[in-house]
Amino acid sequence: MNPISNGQDQHIISGLDIGSDIITCVIGQTNEKRTKIKLLGIGSVSSSGIRRGSIVHRDLLIEQIEASMNEAETMASVKITKSILSITGDHIRSLNTQAAIALNRGNGSPGILIERPIDERDIYQVLDLAQAVSLPVDRDILHTLPQEYLVDTIEEIKNPIGMTGRRLEGRVHLVTAATTAMNNLVNCVEELGVMIEGLVFQPLAAGLSVLTEDEKELGVTLVEIGASTTNIAVYHGKSIRHSAVIPLGTSSVTNDIAVMLQIGVKEAEEIKIKYASAKSSMSSEKLEIDLPAKEGQLKRSIPEQEVSRYVEARMQEIFQMVIHEISRADIKEPLTYGIVLTGGGARLRNIIALAEDILNVKVRIGNPENIEGITDIAENPNFATALGLLLWPFMATDHVRISKPLNIGIKGIFEKIRHTIEDLF
Repeated sequence: MNPISNGQDQHIISGLDIGSDIITCVIGQTNEKRTKIKLLGIGSVSSSGIRRGSIVHRDLLIEQIEASMNEAETMASVKITKSILSITGDHIRSLNTQAAIALNRGNGSPGILIERPIDERDIYQVLDLAQAVSLPVDRDILHTLPQEYLVDTIEEIKNPIGMTGRRLEGRVHLVTAATTAMNNLVNCVEELGVMIEGLVFQPLAAGLSVLTEDEKELGVTLVEIGASTTNIAVYHGKSIRHSAVIPLGTSSVTNDIAVMLQIGVKEAEEIKIKYASAKSSMSSEKLEIDLPAKEGQLKRSIPEQEVSRYVEARMQEIFQMVIHEISRADIKEPLTYGIVLTGGGARLRNIIALAEDILNVKVRIGNPENIEGITDIAENPNFATALGLLLWPFMATDHVRISKPLNIGIKGIFEKIRHTIEDLF
């Protein structure tokens, strides 16, 4: 995933975050040393052609993607030819797996072993074996993320290159997705003449823009609350330990308000944004909300606190499912830095107070960082994933599956690997 160039020695890269509520297109530019990224353009439009990661209206989705791209291109004065896509949906599954290889093999003489330091070929081989799991025919591996390595009895090694031993073991986190869902999403964007450079699971992209290295090292859970899904990524020891998708989001809150008050979804969304509190005890008992009424109907009103009770009930359910997913992560130590909330749902009023009560850990809102030029236009947590896509080619730890050439020399082999071993750490 190399940054694309517009032919003027400017390293341009773009990302498309396709959500159920909002589609966001971002365009960034790297400096000559590719150490910093500056936001050039951003475009956001309402989304109604996709739900829970599955396309429900293809033509409409393509129109909305094109509209967000046009908005970003106009701001940046750059034409997008390549992009990185985010993906989510309840079809995504993750698992941890491992594999091991023998290091010192005989040279043909009985009892004689050749000792040599671990190199990139060994890393490649063990990661390739670790992702060789049996999957249904309709699924494929989206990410292979190294967690740690073991050399003989030495554990928790982040970079074993140069070490010696008899056995190298690699532990990885695999993210899998439905092949059809991935292909359909890619085809929609490619129909607009844009080549796709990669698909990224949404919370992994968001983590790049909002989490610090200390948080990843000592333990943190990223909770991205979207419209139709809530995505989770648990970090510890600077690695992903567990990830999951909960098929509930803030659209469920909106639907609850609409059903309980017998009003339209649009009106319910407006009430949620303007009045709702995730913690009902922190809302007003006296403030009356006027409900929309059609001609001939009696005027109605409801206390703000009553609306907030509907919101709190649904958010409690979501956070209980978050607790369940965190418990599935194979981590013995506590998550020192607790929870970081991103996504549009993180903007719900008093959500930190509710989350801290239910989860009993420290909670903060994850606003995007690490990118220049986002002040005043892209500082909100709902842009965390889109901006993380700009960082993905430079900070990702994904192991790309490619065919290893025959013996043509170390240099020739690894010139063909899109992610060098330095990208893994």
